[in-house]
Amino acid sequence: MKVYAISDLHIDFDGNAKWLFNAFDTDYAEDVLIVAGDVSDELSRLEQCFTYLACRFKKVLFVPGNHELWVVRDRISTSMEKFEQICLLTERCGISMDVYHHAGVSIVPLFSWYDFSFAPPTDKLLSSWMDFYACKWPDNWDLKHVTKFFLDKNISRLNTRNDVVISFSHFLPSSKLLPNFVPEAFNYIFPVLGSEKLTEQISVLQPDIHVYGHSHIARSLRVDGIYYVNNALGYPKERSLGCNGLYCLYNSEAFDCSEAG
Repeated sequence: MKVYAISDLHIDFDGNAKWLFNAFDTDYAEDVLIVAGDVSDELSRLEQCFTYLACRFKKVLFVPGNHELWVVRDRISTSMEKFEQICLLTERCGISMDVYHHAGVSIVPLFSWYDFSFAPPTDKLLSSWMDFYACKWPDNWDLKHVTKFFLDKNISRLNTRNDVVISFSHFLPSSKLLPNFVPEAFNYIFPVLGSEKLTEQISVLQPDIHVYGHSHIARSLRVDGIYYVNNALGYPKERSLGCNGLYCLYNSEAFDCSEAG
């Protein structure tokens, strides 16, 4: 068994959809795929992707990103209702958002959001970040409420133990995961990249590998003994920063936690 990862497929773009639906000629019938969010903000496209991937992998695991919780094009009243519909859709398509165990390996999906713990928001961010227009939350909820809602769903998963533990989230658990070459002009988006509280949960879980998405910058690095991987496809105009295909995280025939990556 092999475990692969990818994120930020954004199949709303024709080029990304074409890539996805022509990317899996290889036999993955015994393998697992992690999809770390941001497939599409439309349920119909999300279902199309799920159906396609479920037929090609032994198991597909998923967590929603921010784009999945946009409600504008699907005309759903709130992002919480959209989340509930996504949960039902995953069940119907055979996609999992639950902990998956197989032959000494556990894969742990971690729900998440951002809460401005990386940095305070600027006026530029508050006026331009699409989530503030496309997501609709219950009355009197701020981003701390949203983050708590998702992180609370992870609590029962944090005691997962196995020979190999792989966790994944859409959002970043730390701003330290951003590379130094990111231009300072983009620093204003730091507040919406993730939450330090997710770092706390990962510290409890202590996975061997953690996969994240959202930043659209493919990279891998080891921090405090955990191997972090971003394998985002990203937007077509960002292809030089994104991935070139699936990233193999684990191969049952040859894997050493200390040498991951």
